[in-house]
Formats: sequence, structure tokens, C-alpha cells
Amino acid sequence: MTGHVDSEVSPLRTVLLHRPGPELARLTPRNNDSLLFDAIPWVGRAQEEHDAFAAALRGRGVEVLYLGQLLAETLAVPEARALLTADVLDTPRLGDTLRERVAAHLADLGPPELARVLMAGLAHEEVKPGPGRPGGLVYQLMDSHDFVIDPLPNLLFTRDSSVWISDRVAVTSLAMPARRRETTLTGAIYRHHPRFAGTELLYTPELEHVEGGDVLLLAPGILAVGVGERTTPAGAERLARRVFAAGLAHTILAVPIAQERATMHLDTVCTMVDVDAVVMYPNVADTLRAYLVTAGPDGAPEAAGPQPFLAAAAAAMGIDRLRVIDTGLDPVTAEREQWDDGNNTLALAPRLCVAYERNVETNAQLERAGIEVIAISGSELGSGRGGPRCMSCPISRTPLDATG
Repeated sequence: MTGHVDSEVSPLRTVLLHRPGPELARLTPRNNDSLLFDAIPWVGRAQEEHDAFAAALRGRGVEVLYLGQLLAETLAVPEARALLTADVLDTPRLGDTLRERVAAHLADLGPPELARVLMAGLAHEEVKPGPGRPGGLVYQLMDSHDFVIDPLPNLLFTRDSSVWISDRVAVTSLAMPARRRETTLTGAIYRHHPRFAGTELLYTPELEHVEGGDVLLLAPGILAVGVGERTTPAGAERLARRVFAAGLAHTILAVPIAQERATMHLDTVCTMVDVDAVVMYPNVADTLRAYLVTAGPDGAPEAAGPQPFLAAAAAAMGIDRLRVIDTGLDPVTAEREQWDDGNNTLALAPRLCVAYERNVETNAQLERAGIEVIAISGSELGSGRGGPRCMSCPISRTPLDATG
């Protein structure tokens, strides 16, 4: 099976999710900031909400794949197991003695158990040194609450670690230290899981920083890439260079966004809900700018601009204008609902999207504009600042020109 995605709104067929698990239970008031969560989620409720999200997708005919299951299956491949084990041990903070002890611990685990450790981490007390199993000085001096292997609670947001562009997948380069190991897991799945045999990688984690939440597929051949807290200008340029070389797009809009927690990715301020419509935070609708990036005579990216984003996007897409559906109805509601991921919708098809139910005014705006909203609960899922789009990586969508 190979994937194919050429639009934000073409009918969704297969999606990659990660059901929250024990990695969320590792969050405490001591570490939630460094692990990029704004609150300590109620894990059981987060799982219930995520299960309802997945059920809503299946109810519309979408195949749901789970990252954890794919990872366990990938770890049954010896080459993948060796690669992921070596990666997690390759840190100078362990020291030789503890590294050997952890290596022995991991070697005793079957694929499902090893997958759990790679996702949820390994706590100090779980290593259990003893006679013939020394931990060494490093272990002795660790705090009992420390992690030998850090958990990855942000795996929930599968959008960021990979993004499909046409029939290739970009395994991204995540900017925040707490998240960088996520792409090692994702990359191993795409390289070694039988489901993805033959898939070509468009991007890899050792390159300049690019995150999937900053990449919008406005239309076939046209991308918008946010540049800000997580995706660097060099990352946007490198992605453009590779996309152009592969013939996957002819136009890229590089869109600078404010480097703030509430606007960490482009999809926190703007997502598509129809072939010609976006839901957008009104505070940035008139100020967002874009640089038009195209391939020069030698194939290298060339940039012109800036110009207003909405006008640039419409011109690139060959339409008169992009319809804008505002988050909220007044400035206070707009700010509240933007913080609660009101803009972060997942389109299942043109004029059909998934959104958090708590964004009442934004959802009403969408309905008035002719967009059907599948409202899901997200009181716990949103504690890491991410909505339905953040929590989903589309792998396959039916091309718009094949839908009639």
C-alpha cells in the first residue's frame, strides 16, 4: 500500500492516529512544561475522547491506522528493532554502565513491550539494577523521578512527524527537543513496515526543521508552508527544493507566522474546509503575508513578495477568492476559540469537517457557511494545544478529479 494526498479537502480514505496511552500518564506538574503540555490530562477521559474521534472517522468510511500498533509490528523486523534500540541508547547522558544495563533490559522485551517503552519511556525505578545488573554512577545519582528514556506524550499529534505530499511522505524534522525522537519511530514505520513497502521518503529528520502542522496542501500542486516557531526558513526552502525536484508541486507559499504558543503552526490559525474556503483566526486574516516560491531555471527555489496571503493563495489556486470563515463572532470569542483550536479542523471531504464541540460559535459559523461539522469532545485531548487536524496524518485521500 502506498499513500496519496494532494489536497486538504479531498475525501479522506486512510489516516494515521495515535491513541493516547501510558506516555500521557508520565506527565506531572514537574515535567509538563518541558514536555510541551499546558495541563495534566485525565488519561482515561482522553482515551474515551480519542476513541470517539476514531469512531467518527470510521463512521464516514475512513480507515484508521494506529501508530502504536504499526510500531509494534515494525519492531518484529530485526533491522528496525536494531535501529530503534540503537537510537534510544545513543545519548551521552546514560554513561556506559547504565547504557549496557538498559540495552539488556530492552533486549528482553517482545515487540509490543518494546514499542510501549519507546513511546511511554522508561522510568528510573523500572530499570531495577541488582547483582549482575549494575546501573553505575549515573543511575545512583539520578533522581528517583527521572526518566532513563523520556516519554513521548506528543505522539498524539501525528500530523507533525510526517506529511504526505502526493505519493511520497516527508518524515519531518521536529524543532523541540522533547519531540525529536518521534520522527525516528515514524521513519522506521515508513521504512520497514510491510504496509508501506516501496514508499519514497521526500524528507528526513536530519534536515532543517519542518513540521507537518505548518504544511497545508491548498490544491494539487500548491502548498502553503508556515514559517515560525517550528518550521525555519531554511526548512521551508529545503522542502521546496525537494518538492520541486520531485515534480510534486509548482507553487509554494511561505507564510511567516507569529512565534507564540497559540500560533505555533500555520494550522493553528488557518485550515481548509472546502476547495475554496478556510476557517481562519480573524486577528491574522488581514495581516498574514506570503512569499511566492517557485522553481528557478536551475530548479532552485526563488521567492517573490511578500503579498497578502489570501490573495496570493487564491491566485495560485486559480480562483477569484478564498472564502474566509472567522473563528468566533467577536474579538473575545475569537481569541478564546482560537486558543481552543477552533481553526484546527480536519476535512473529511469538501464541506465536511471534524471540529471540537466546545468551539460553539466557530462551529455555528461553519454550519452557516454550508460546512457540515462533526463535533467531538476534546476537553482532555486539547491540553497539548492541538485539534482534530493536529491529531491526524492523512495517508490516502481520493483525488478531487476522481470524485466526479
